[in-house]
Amino acid sequence: MMRIAALFLWLIVPIGIYAGYRAWGTPHLVWSYTYVGGGGADPFANRLYITCSYSGWTGLRTATARGGKCGWVRLIKGADQ
Repeated sequence: MMRIAALFLWLIVPIGIYAGYRAWGTPHLVWSYTYVGGGGADPFANRLYITCSYSGWTGLRTATARGGKCGWVRLIKGADQ
């Protein structure tokens, strides 16, 4: 009986990946953003980010900034979820 159970043990990983995908979405990297505030090309200037665009498996998605900041990576659910 234990041998048969061991044959199906590998299914835990793909089922876990699928469950994570359905629960949190896929990873997207920041592509561009809009902000207010000065600084020009200064990366350390104080800015208030308004929107963040992320690129990932499901395409380019634009979202509002959380707390005035854009994270480098964001988990975004697909349109079919």
